[in-house]
Amino acid sequence: MMKFGVVGAGQMGAGIAQVAALSGFEVVLRDVEERFLERGKSIIEKSLDKFVEKGKLEIDDRNATLSRIQYTTSLEDFAGCDLVVEAILENKNLKLELFQNLGRIVKPSGILASNTSSIPITELATASKRPAQFIGMHFMNPVPLMALVEVIRGYSTSDSTLEFTISTARKMGKTPVQCNDFPGFVSNRILMPMLNEAIQCVMEGVAEPEAIDQIMKLGMNHPMGPLTLADFIGLDTCLAIMEVLHEGLGDDKYRPSPLLRKMVQAGLLGRKSKRGFYDYA
Repeated sequence: MMKFGVVGAGQMGAGIAQVAALSGFEVVLRDVEERFLERGKSIIEKSLDKFVEKGKLEIDDRNATLSRIQYTTSLEDFAGCDLVVEAILENKNLKLELFQNLGRIVKPSGILASNTSSIPITELATASKRPAQFIGMHFMNPVPLMALVEVIRGYSTSDSTLEFTISTARKMGKTPVQCNDFPGFVSNRILMPMLNEAIQCVMEGVAEPEAIDQIMKLGMNHPMGPLTLADFIGLDTCLAIMEVLHEGLGDDKYRPSPLLRKMVQAGLLGRKSKRGFYDYA
């Protein structure tokens, strides 16, 4: 049985762990504190319960899925993993330090992957000291419902690492789509400037947030308006990705909107802080 590690038990990490366990993998889910693990466990249980309620999952399969997940605060528990996916905060220094440790701990044949939405895979791979066995696996939120996994090949990623990762994503019921290691990859290089432009429209008084979202939903057939989506992703995450794009591509069209920066400074981060472009209190 494949042993699958996930670092970070937040919304993304919990979702990845759930899908991996549901696919029959033995899963190790790690976070820095017990309370974060408890929160992750609760996210997984609620998600599986919804599938049971909708008749998409049998109760026995729900229980079997939960029994395949081991919760831990120790990185050493990843030693025997075949693949470890990192899903921690979008902070380059934290990720670099984590991969230095994982490169030392995980068995020599193990593959390391990052769920980063914008940080260069090649740079993280170098920190791990196993660049041939390093890759990007960018899952979409919410992980249990979204089919896409953006598979990002670093400068030194081997063919066998790529093939193993694509095969694993398919076993998880996902659709892997390959791209190369450029700032923002494909998904965020195209998505984030659109969200940033919607924020700029609010700042310039072009329209109210509700109107901007409605125009994009009804006119472009988007399931969710750009400002609702920005709130859902987290405005701090949107800002971090825009800064990576701006720095990495050096073009002013990727400059974060001053309103985005101001809202993050004010702690208005969207859903997670109960207020962003909309009020969630």
